[in-house]
Amino acid sequence: MTTNELMDDVEGADDSSGDGWGDYPLDSVFVRTELRTVAEVVGRIEKGRYILDPDFQREFVWPTSKQSKLIESCVMRIPLPVFYVAEAPDGRIIVVDGLQRLTTLTRFINNQFRLTGLVAAGSTSKGEHPLEGKYFEDLTINLRERVLDTQLTMYILDAKAPERARLDIFERVNSGEPLTRQQMRNALYNGPATTWLREATEGHAFQVATDRRLNTKTMRDREAVNRFCAFYLLGELAYTTGDMDAFLASGLLKLSKLSEKERVELRRSFDAVMDLNRILFGEHAFRKSLFVNQTWAARSIINISLFEVCAVSMLDIADSALGNEHVRRALKAKILELEEDEGFIKAITYSTNSTAAVRARFSAARNAVMSATL
Repeated sequence: MTTNELMDDVEGADDSSGDGWGDYPLDSVFVRTELRTVAEVVGRIEKGRYILDPDFQREFVWPTSKQSKLIESCVMRIPLPVFYVAEAPDGRIIVVDGLQRLTTLTRFINNQFRLTGLVAAGSTSKGEHPLEGKYFEDLTINLRERVLDTQLTMYILDAKAPERARLDIFERVNSGEPLTRQQMRNALYNGPATTWLREATEGHAFQVATDRRLNTKTMRDREAVNRFCAFYLLGELAYTTGDMDAFLASGLLKLSKLSEKERVELRRSFDAVMDLNRILFGEHAFRKSLFVNQTWAARSIINISLFEVCAVSMLDIADSALGNEHVRRALKAKILELEEDEGFIKAITYSTNSTAAVRARFSAARNAVMSATL
């Protein structure tokens, strides 16, 4: 590992985020507005209809004093800022912007904190604020109903909006810490597929093969495995539009529709191919430095495109190769020969999300694997 190597550095992955709306018709309607009361929304949260913690770093951080002021606003009938939410494919609602407020309302109605910090700083009348120190159950009936009847304006991102539009809108309206595209996908497709990604990246085989160099917080590790799943389950020929966001989302949907037995078997095979790559290329696995003399070469950063093709093209032979030294030697030699394939090197380096680059690198890798096993 070089001293300049940072955990979140990768290559071979185009930035697919949008910077404008030129790809969408100007009259496209991706967001609708609905009004809900606090009571309705909290009730749905408690029934699991809302996703408040979609498995990324957006912990609840508001201090009690700030939570108390939100409740005070409800009691005083002060309109609250709008909430941005998104429809998940399974019909649940994902909170895009408003996590802190909805969590506060849910916690207060369930008597999980009492109101504090409502008396102005420096005031000599501490404790005289009518709400200070009170739990929800301590409020009079009319004040409890003011909280429960507070109107929440929901801007709902339509589940049928194009995948890139959903991520672009998600990115624009989130007012908290900026999220990566994979974090957004993880929220929008939260379920068995995203659980599989998390468990696969936490597995020993993946951790060792990547030397734990793919950032977990930004989900760069899950992005790599998401790409593996999409290309393995759908096939590179299904990648026809150059829209990697939509393709990775389709991969998650396909993964979620597998049976539990099929997901278990896929995980076993995935671990095997991670082990195989580590045995073949050591610390240079999934890095372009595997193509140079490994006894003296500085290790390069992980190349996501190389991760895709090495994982997908070798998956079906991983078990047999692990137990056959002759096959491993032949496989390593054929992969190393790809250094002489100008088209392959270009396809893992430039415009990697283009359909031409995807087809070129997978074709070359599959041919190399096939020739090694003849």
